[in-house]
Amino acid sequence: MGLTAGNSFAARCLACLVLATLALLGACSTLPSKLESPQVTLMGIQMMSSDVFAQKFRVRVKVNNPNDLELPVKGLEYQILLMGDSFAEGNSADRFVLPANGEAEFDMVITTNFVSSLGRLISRVGGGKLENLDYEIAGDVLLEKGMVRKIPFAHRGQVDIARALGKKPGEI
Repeated sequence: MGLTAGNSFAARCLACLVLATLALLGACSTLPSKLESPQVTLMGIQMMSSDVFAQKFRVRVKVNNPNDLELPVKGLEYQILLMGDSFAEGNSADRFVLPANGEAEFDMVITTNFVSSLGRLISRVGGGKLENLDYEIAGDVLLEKGMVRKIPFAHRGQVDIARALGKKPGEI
C-alpha cells in the first residue's frame, strides 16, 4: 500500500511540526526559568514645586540588575512609603535598557498631596529630624519584550527629606 499525495503532504506537515516543536523547546531551555528581582533604590529626593494642595518632587532612582541578561525596561509601577506611611504611587514611563549584571539611574517626577502624604510625614516626625528617614519602594519593573513582562521588586533603605525641602540638618 503506497502513500497518496494527501498522505505524503500530511506526513511532511507532521514532520515539520515535530521539528518546530523540538526547536522551540530547545530555545526555551536557554531562557532563564525565573528572573531575579532588580534592586530599586531611592538615591535622593528634590522638591520642584509646592503649593497648599500639592508638591512636585524629582526622585532619583537607581536600578541594579542581578540577572545575566539585559532587560529592556519600559517603565515602573511603584509605591513609596516613608516611615511606613504612603508617600507616593504611580507609573513611570521612562524607557531604558538595564545592562546584564549592571545598573541604570533615572529621575521620576512624582506629585504628592500635602494632606495625605507630606503633611502626615511632618506631623509624625513632630519636631524630629527629616534626615535618614526609613523608606520602602515596591512595585513592578515593566519589560518591553520577552515572556516575562513584569518583575516585582521591593527595597527598604533611608533617604534624606530635609535636603529635598531645602532645610538644614535638624531643622523642620
